[in-house]
Parts: sequence; C-alpha cells; structure tokens
Amino acid sequence: MSRVLRASAIMAAGTMVSRVTGFVRTAVLAAAIGTFALGEAYSVAYTIPLILFDLLIGGILSSVVVPMIVKRQRSDADGGRAYEQRLMTLGVVTLTLMAVLAVALAEPLISLYSTGWDPRQTEVAVRLAQFILPQIAFFGVGAIAGAILNTRDRFAAPMWAPVLNNIVMIGVAVTYYVKLGGAGTDVATITDADLALLGLGTTAGIVVQCVVLVISLHRVGFRFRPRFDLRNAGLGEMGRTGVWTFAYVGISQLGFLITTNLATGAGERAPGAGNAAYSYAYQFFQLPYGIIAVSVITAMLPRMSRGVADGQLDTVREEFSSGVRLVSVLLVPAGLLLMVLGPAVTVLIFSWGNMTVDSAVYIGNVLQVFGLALVPFSIFQLLLRVFYSFGDTRTPVFLAAGNVAVNATLSLVAYHTLPPRYIVMGLASAFTVAYVVGAAVAWILAARRVGGLAGRRVAAGLSRMYLAALPAAAFALGVLWLTQELTGLDALSAAIMLAAGGGLGMVLYLAIAHRTRIPEVSSIVGMVAGRVGR
Repeated sequence: MSRVLRASAIMAAGTMVSRVTGFVRTAVLAAAIGTFALGEAYSVAYTIPLILFDLLIGGILSSVVVPMIVKRQRSDADGGRAYEQRLMTLGVVTLTLMAVLAVALAEPLISLYSTGWDPRQTEVAVRLAQFILPQIAFFGVGAIAGAILNTRDRFAAPMWAPVLNNIVMIGVAVTYYVKLGGAGTDVATITDADLALLGLGTTAGIVVQCVVLVISLHRVGFRFRPRFDLRNAGLGEMGRTGVWTFAYVGISQLGFLITTNLATGAGERAPGAGNAAYSYAYQFFQLPYGIIAVSVITAMLPRMSRGVADGQLDTVREEFSSGVRLVSVLLVPAGLLLMVLGPAVTVLIFSWGNMTVDSAVYIGNVLQVFGLALVPFSIFQLLLRVFYSFGDTRTPVFLAAGNVAVNATLSLVAYHTLPPRYIVMGLASAFTVAYVVGAAVAWILAARRVGGLAGRRVAAGLSRMYLAALPAAAFALGVLWLTQELTGLDALSAAIMLAAGGGLGMVLYLAIAHRTRIPEVSSIVGMVAGRVGR
C-alpha cells in the first residue's frame, strides 16, 4: 500500500491543483456564457471532441495500450522504445486525419446530440464545434505521451499539465466576459469573431497541455522518430484485444447520447434545467473521483498488469483491495458531504456574472443526487482495471451494456414522468442506480477471475468509514440549517457553510477515523505528519 500511497499522493497533489483551477475555469466560463441557449450550445460542442477521443483511442489507452507497453518493455531487446515510437506515429497520423474529418462533419455531429433546438442555436453550436474539434489530435497525442510516462512510473506531468490548460481557458473566459458582458449569452447577436475567441481559446488550452506532456516525455529519454513499419506495431494483437474496448466505449457513448438528448430536451421545456446544468453538476461530481480515485487507478494498473504477467495473483488481489480502501477512505465522506452541501458548492462557484442564484441552486440539487453515486462509480472503475490487467476487454463490454440498459430505461422513465424541472435530477438518479447495480455485478465477476477480492475485509472497512462519516455529515447538516436560519443563501453564506460544514466536517471525520484506527486514514495522517516533521 505504501508504494501506491506515495505514487497516488504525487498524482493527487497535481490533480488537486488541476481540479481547483478547474473550479475557477468552470465558474468563470459559466459566468461568461450562462446555462441557457449559448451555455447549452457550448456544452454540446465542447463534449463532442471528448466523445470522439474516447471512441478513437481514449478507451484503449488504459485497457489495452498500457498493458501492451508494459509487456513490450519487459520482452523487447530495446526496452520497447521502437514499439512506443510506432505507437506515437500511428496516433499522430490517425488522430490528425480524424480531427479534420470531424470538423467537416460538425453539423451532423451537433444534430446527433441535440433535441428541439432552433436553427440559430444549432448554427452557433456548429461553429463552436468547428473551432473546438481540432483539439482531438492534440488531446490524443498528449494522452499517448501520458500513457508512456505512466508505464515508467512518471505520474506527475500527466496530472499537472491540465493546470496550464485551465489557466489558458480562464484567461479566454475572462476576456470573453469583459468584452461582451451580459450580451455574451445572446445567441441572436453573438458574432463569428466572438465564437472564435471562445472556441479557439478552448482548443489553445489543450494545445498547451499536449506540448507540456511531449516535453516531459522527451525529458525521460523518449525520442520520437516516425516509424511506419506498422507490421511490427502489434496492431493485430491490439485489434483483437481492442475490438472489445471499442465496443465498450461505443456502448457507453450510446448511453451518453441518450442522456444528452434527454437533458437538452429538458432544457427546452425548462430553460436553465437542461444539459448545461447536468454537465456542470457532473463535472463537480467528478472532482473527488478525479483527485483521489484516478490517482490510485493510474498507479494501480501497471502494478496489477505486472502481477498478472508474473503469474502472481496475490499481488493483483492486494493491489486491488488496498486500492479500494485507499480510494473509499476519502470518497465516503466526500459523497455524504456533497449530498448535504451540494447547493452551497454551486452557489459559491456559479452565482456570478450571467448566472443567477436559482440556476446555481439547481445545479447543486443535481450534484446532491450525484453524491450518492460517488463510491459505487469509483469502485466500478477500479473493478474494470482488474479485467484490463488480464488483457480481458470483453467482460467490461457486457458490464457496460448492463449499465446503459439500466441507465437508459430509468432515464426514459424520468423524462416521460417527471415535471420538466426535475428531469435532470431524475437522470442523475438513473446514473446512480446503474452504477450501484453495475458495481455489484462487476465485483462478483472480478472475484471469480482472481480467486476472491477480500470482500469481507473491504466491506468491514467501508462500514467503519461510513460510521465515521455520519457524524461529519450530521455536523454539516447542522451548519447548513443554522446558516439558512440566520441568512439567505448567497455566495457569502455558501462560503461559510463550506468552510464550517465541509471543512470542519472533514476534519471531524478524519479525527474519528484516526481514533477508530482505520488503517488508510492512519497512513495518510502519518505521511502528512512525516512531511511536516521534515
């Protein structure tokens, strides 16, 4: 656990700064464009390149590419250098061609992910997409560089590079708001030059992020030399393994397509309660997952892959068990606190510029529902890495199909039965139920694969964590009630709620967990105390 903890701490520090600057970026962007027509258009245009990246390469990076790079580093005479160069060559050529094609198909792509928009809103979204879609190439090359860095146990750069992306985007959003003010949300009057500032500025942040990762890769000894002898690139093995990953990503994106269309439809029926609100709430739901779980997952997968390659299943079991407990020790209280303080978070962040307090509170209500999903979602992602460490990309496809089936069914029920303003909260509830069910099924299948996952030990640890977290949640609820009794909900009162309820609540949790000797908390406290002592 100590090795994973140290590697995860390095990544978590970078991710923490990245997510904090991401907070600022999201707040400034929301203040500049709002959550109505332009906010909805930007949300869809911004999301499409991320979807295409996942479809093209994102899904196979962790499930196929990382284990294959580790394998080549151990088996090839040159330590896998030629293989890495072929992989980078393939990525640069393929992603550049795909970015060009995506720009040409911007209009049908936007139509695919929107429901009920008028022609002007669609036109604005298409123009934004044309400016934003080129980032597919830069995002993909940076991701490949990050994957190679991870296989060499160099985790800092991939976690710190997004900070520069956020800083660039903050500057772009501030410039946009200063230039246009309240008129910046009106799709009827916005010009192509204004859209270029917003769209190209978004792409510029990804370009900077890519450059930083490529420089970091160069510093650890990687020298890019184009290699077109792709016959030796292992494409056959990658294709056989990756076909299931493409299926997994495709099924997952089908679910996202359904959710996005339902959310945009809800936004047309209840302005301000649509896809932009869902997207912002989901981003903040991802904050604790990104800081804590992603760091552990990134450190864990190469180690489990090596354990499988060496035939040491005990190593896989231990890495997974310690990873789940290490992730949950902070995600358990984070999930409960989000359920209590969601509106306080979003009012503090979003009630500025072209946003209203009511719009911010609504995003917070959606975030409260997502708080329930934080632990099962994270455990589900950890479980997928067990299968990926074995090179098994088939089982996750069936897990994804089950998730999408449950999520889509419940989402459609919510869309057709709930009042328009509650539809997006219903979509978040469907997401939560899907991952609770998915995590349970994935656990059973993964336990069979490795001969057990120390389920009783993990369940006992989670139970102790929840018992330690309940007083913290109750304390935060008390602060919320008292603050609302004394004053209305605004940015200042929200800050007080978060500082007293969230900050002191987390301290209370850590104190109780340390006193009850939850090992993972003791390890974190000991590591911090050691750093302070030095």
